[in-house]
Amino acid sequence: MARYRSIVSVAALLSAAGAASADTTDVTWQNRVVIEKQGEFCSDDPNCFNRYHPEVESVATAAPGDFIVFETRDALDSDLTLESNADDVGALDLSGVHPMTGPVSIEGAERGDVLAVTVVDIAPDEFGYTVIVPGFGFLRDEFTEPYFVGWRQTRTHAVSDQMPGIAVPYEAFTGSIGTMPGEEEVAAWLERESELAAVGGIALPPEPNGAHPTEICGPDGSHASDCLRTVPPRENGGNMDVQQMQVGTTILIPCFVDGCNLFIGDIHYAQGDGEVSGTAIETGGVVTVTTEIRKGAGAYITSPQVEGGSQIKDIEPSSFHQTIGYPLKSEGEVPVYHTYLDSDPIEGLSNLSEDLTLAARNALSQMIDHLVRERGLTREQAYILASVAVDLRVGQVVDVPNYVITAVLNEDVFVEDTDANGSE
Repeated sequence: MARYRSIVSVAALLSAAGAASADTTDVTWQNRVVIEKQGEFCSDDPNCFNRYHPEVESVATAAPGDFIVFETRDALDSDLTLESNADDVGALDLSGVHPMTGPVSIEGAERGDVLAVTVVDIAPDEFGYTVIVPGFGFLRDEFTEPYFVGWRQTRTHAVSDQMPGIAVPYEAFTGSIGTMPGEEEVAAWLERESELAAVGGIALPPEPNGAHPTEICGPDGSHASDCLRTVPPRENGGNMDVQQMQVGTTILIPCFVDGCNLFIGDIHYAQGDGEVSGTAIETGGVVTVTTEIRKGAGAYITSPQVEGGSQIKDIEPSSFHQTIGYPLKSEGEVPVYHTYLDSDPIEGLSNLSEDLTLAARNALSQMIDHLVRERGLTREQAYILASVAVDLRVGQVVDVPNYVITAVLNEDVFVEDTDANGSE
């Protein structure tokens, strides 16, 4: 009886208080800095840019430890939908690819420091896509026609009408994350890329058309001739496309300007190591990170590094099929990646020495053949699946002349009873 009276007394007290109706939602402690997405495209958005230059100003300031929320756009800044098709891919304007959200200045950070960025959460949009763009991708000489796959996404997996019987697990990461380069970095990187282009290598020179911010990087911009494209990754990070940068990892990025000027974009719902078709499952989303400044660490951390825990194990498949690639080719063939070297001996050889690129191509080609033969996919479907669920890995780099690259297929993606809406 005494216990009953005690409970009644507590209940009466709470009832009398009246105002005691809050739940845990009302209790907050995070200091959040939100960088909102505005407008339909990057060109409409003051919080978006798609070229690198130190004159691109920060759009917000955050302190170390703040929760910074980036609302991001898909890599192609596209208007693709679930109803899109290959013709829509062929019509895309690629001058504005890789729109970035930001940059955000970090209080107390200086040139020469390293910014430690911990990925707290990635909330993907409901729609994503994987495409083949003519002239782009690891097997661009073989896959020359546009192709489109649209994905329905949840926090567990993505499915597609164009890829029946396949459900790709949610393993999102920031395809692009980095800091703004300084003036000397812009000059040095432009010089080395120009030298590469001059001998026939692939390099993307400054392109004012489609550039943002227009007043700096556009056709009449103040730095139209030296704004860097956001497609290649460099020492400042950017478009690294490293799938291990999952939620929970910490990405270490050198600072080249005071404030570091952190940016994020190009979210990948899932990707295989290699991103071989040229795209992962591309999507927009909301990324939350925190930062820490490591003073002076830029003296020895000169390119991005990653710290993590069990994330690598967590994204490993429970079932796999693996192909093995060696640096072998047909006599008389010059692989597309070697044409700029202008090396006469390459054409006549059928075996190259210590060549990981050719080994990777052969491992991937075998995997595509396997998927066509054993899983009934078209070659285009197999190439797409390889881009989002096959990992290219280094086997060994000592057994001369034949270094080994393996292609590892995550067989967990085959769920024959999963319908186009993700239901089993």
